[in-house]
This record gives sequence, C-alpha cells and structure tokens, in this order.
Amino acid sequence: MKDRKDRVALVTGSTGYIGGQLIIELLKNGWAVKALSRDRAKAEHQSWGKYIVPEGSTAHSGQVEVIEGDLEDKEALDRACAGVNVAWYLVHSMSEGSDFRAQDKKMVEKFVESAKPAGIERVVYLSGLHPENGELSEHLASRVEVGDILLNSGIPTAVLQAGIVIGDGSESFSMLRHTAERLPGIVGPGWMRNKVTPVSIKDALFYLRKAADFPADINRTFDIGARETVPYIEMIRRYSEIALKVPRVIFIAPVITQNLAATWISLITPLNKKMALPLIQSLEHNTVVKERDIIELAGEPEGGISSFEDAVKHALRTVDTALWARTAWGTTGAVVATAIVGSLLTDPENRWYKNLKKPSWQPPALAFPIVWTALYADIAAISSLVLADAQEKARAGEQDGAKEAKSYAVALGANLVLNATWSGLFFRSRRPWLAAVESVALAASSIDLARRAGRSSPERGVALAPYGAWTSFAVVLNSAIAHLNRDSRTPLQKVVDHGLVAGQRSADLAQEGCNSLGKGAKFALRKGVGLALRSFPPYVVASRGLKIYRTVQRGRKTFKKWM
Repeated sequence: MKDRKDRVALVTGSTGYIGGQLIIELLKNGWAVKALSRDRAKAEHQSWGKYIVPEGSTAHSGQVEVIEGDLEDKEALDRACAGVNVAWYLVHSMSEGSDFRAQDKKMVEKFVESAKPAGIERVVYLSGLHPENGELSEHLASRVEVGDILLNSGIPTAVLQAGIVIGDGSESFSMLRHTAERLPGIVGPGWMRNKVTPVSIKDALFYLRKAADFPADINRTFDIGARETVPYIEMIRRYSEIALKVPRVIFIAPVITQNLAATWISLITPLNKKMALPLIQSLEHNTVVKERDIIELAGEPEGGISSFEDAVKHALRTVDTALWARTAWGTTGAVVATAIVGSLLTDPENRWYKNLKKPSWQPPALAFPIVWTALYADIAAISSLVLADAQEKARAGEQDGAKEAKSYAVALGANLVLNATWSGLFFRSRRPWLAAVESVALAASSIDLARRAGRSSPERGVALAPYGAWTSFAVVLNSAIAHLNRDSRTPLQKVVDHGLVAGQRSADLAQEGCNSLGKGAKFALRKGVGLALRSFPPYVVASRGLKIYRTVQRGRKTFKKWM
C-alpha cells in the first residue's frame, strides 16, 4: 500500500454537505484530493476552496484538484479517475420525476466504466439504513440499487449504511432542527413513531475515512450509527430539550399523507419539497442498525461512538438556535405595530363614513376585522420564515443570503408603511380618491411581497397570496366608493364649509387693511416729527451751538500743535 501522503482520493458530490466535510477530513490526513464538480466557481466558495490548486495543476498532499464535469461526462470522469487510489461515491439524485431511479443507475454505471480501467483500489459509498424485507420507497430502493451495482462492479467496495446524520448542514438534521425550533406544537403523521438510529457527522466521517484502509477482500455493506435507537418523535422532543430548553407537544394524525407532509415541511423549513419528500419516504420504515461489524475493522472514534445528545451538542457548536425566535419576534412586532396604528386611524363609526355611498357588493362590516387579523398573522408568519431562512443562508456562507434578507426586509417595511398610511388618508384626511391611489401602491407592494416569498418557497408564495388578493380587492372597493362620493360632504357640511371660507376671506381682507393703516401711520409719524424738530427754535439753537463748540475744539488742537 502506498504511503498516505502519496495517496490520491476522488470525491464525487464534493459540494454537498457530506462530501465537503469528507474532503476536509482527508486533507487533514495528508491525502491529495480530486473533487468532481459541475461548477468550479461553486467549488472555490466551499470551506475547502482555499486548498484548490490552479486550473491545470496537479494536487499534492493537502491540496485539492477540481475536475469540472459530472457523472454523465465520460471525458471528465476519465480525467477524475486517473491516478486515484480510493474513490468516495457520494451522489444520489433527489429528483421528483419518475426517471430519477434510472438516472441514478445510469450515473453509477458510467462511474464504474471509468473507475475500473483506472485501477481504483477501493470505492466507498454512503447509503441509507433500511429494513431487509418489505417494500422500500423509490428513493431508498434507488440507493440500495446503486450500492449493489458498486458491490458487483469488481472493485472492492464498502457500502456504509446510515440513518439520520446529525450535523450542521445535513438535510435530515435540518428538517429535524427547524421543525422543532419553529413549531411550539406539532401534529405529525404516523411515521413519526418509527424507530431511527441516528449517527453523528463526526462518527460518519471517521468510518468513511477508515473504510479506505479496509483489506482488498472486503466487499460488503456496513451499518453505522449511535448505540441507541429511538422513535423520530422522541428525537424531536430531545432536541427541543437540549437546544431550546422548552418541551414540544406532539400529536399523531395518521391521515396526513407523504405529499401533504412534504408540503408542510417545505413551508416551515429551508428544505424544498423536492428534498423533503425523499427524507420523509425514508422515515416510512424503521431505519435501525442491525450489525456493528465495522467496529472490528475500524475501531471506534476518539471518545467512543456519540450518543444522540452528544451528536446534537456537537452540531450546535455552529448553530444559532435563537435566530428563529429573534426573527419571529422582530417581524411580528413590526406587523402588530402596523395593525395597532391602522386600527387607531380607522374610524368606521364617524358620521362622515356612515353618510358615504357604498357599493352594494361591499362586504359586511364584521368581515374587515376578521380578514385583517388573519392577514396580519399570515404576513408575520410567512415573513418570519422568509427572513429566517435568508439569514440561515448567510450564516452558512452563501453569498446571496444577506442580500435576500435585506431586500425582503426593505420590501416588508415599505408595505407596512403603505398599509398603515391608507387608514389615515381615508378615515382621517377623508380623501377617498387619494386613498384609492395609495391603495394601488399597497396592492402592488403586497403582490411583490408574495412573489419574494415564493422565491424562498413556492408554498410560502401561495400562503401569502391572499394578502395580495385582498389588497387588490381593496383597490376596486376604494375606487368605487370614491366614484360614488365625488363630493361626499353633507348639506350641513357644505353650508359650514362655505361660511368658513367666507369668514376666512373677510378676515384676510381686514388684516390687509389693518396692515396698510399701520404702515401709513408709521410713515406719517416719522415724517411729521422730523419736520417739527427741524422747525422748532430750541433745536436750531442747539444745532448751531454744537457747531460753534466743535470749531473751538479744533482751534485749540491746532494751537497746541504749533506751540
């Protein structure tokens, strides 16, 4: 066997969570790594991107060479497999279409076609725990089939079968974590009672790396996982106690279908439906460890195999468990403040509003507080989810995360200002046409908010769509009221308004007259006093005396100068 520093590893699925963590583990142990990736730029932004050698260069110990391509690109596969000692196959299609299983089979067969002639000494594949008997879900059956193809390829293969991987970045852990954090109570399907053997990411990486050193005659599957097997419902309860210090109430409702559960998961967590469905399908079975033969070949990780509690605590080192609560409270506070301001400005009991002509199709008065309460709750919940997910992306190092969070927060803030302003324009300023114009801006903002939520998750866009629909209806209703009440003042208001206008004009004229008289009086007084003083004898005497005094003083100064 070659010295470890001279060994070359190939990692497929390199930009995935497990693949990325494995590359870091291999680099720490002196491997030169080839990473197969569709996008070199994406690879360069991974946590191991700083170890990538320049394009066209060969990786040495502690370095990564990126091979741009995928498992359907024969030329890229041949280049990736050349000179490799051990290959880790970490690819699994998560498509929703009916052909994903055929796609998985095609990809692994192409991989074998390139790996076998290249002389690769061992393949390590990460599959899923599953029952021996019974019908498997399509996704789990596909993973088993891929493992079988590798085991029958003629290349020594170790297929490691794991359940839920507990680690910050694992999709299965993300579903567990966000469900526990974001729901104070859970109504779940019957499969939540199924038993699961979790595995810490630390332990999974240990066995993935150790499998490279198995003897050449080892060609089989191995189960990996914690020593304890628990129902999924119990994992949610335990996570809540460890991470949140708050228990969760969970009820089982067997009528919930896989599709409905996947839709709900994609609504409340960062996982999309395409990713959530296979995870749910894998939980339809008891996924438990049945044998621990791998311990005899590889031993145990330092400190022993992690328990569920230890695995969660290890994963939480890089997780901000208070992020959701902060976001939800902040967003809800802003929405509640808007609702309070709008409520204070709204006055449907005043005489002006009651005297307005209204279309016959206007909803009853009771409908408005009910609808708006539901809409405000909808805005707060969906906006909290969108903002929290964007911040999660930013925390994970995704470049667009912070930008998405800021963009949505600005759009939400503008929408809430328009929301509260409308009530002031209509009920306080009593300007229906101006309020109608503002309602157009509010409707456009609401539709845009639903569009932004839909980019985060289609289910969230659908959930926020009623807000856009209601504000659009408000445009039509507001415009109809404004049209029916082109002059909405009552006869008494008209008389009072005309009287006030006439009185104001009279007051303005009187004020102008007073100002003119005052100016004239000041001018006359100033000119009259001046003329009188100039004609008054004492003034004349005093003036002439002052001139004589100044002449004498100048003479005295001249005399002193020449003396």
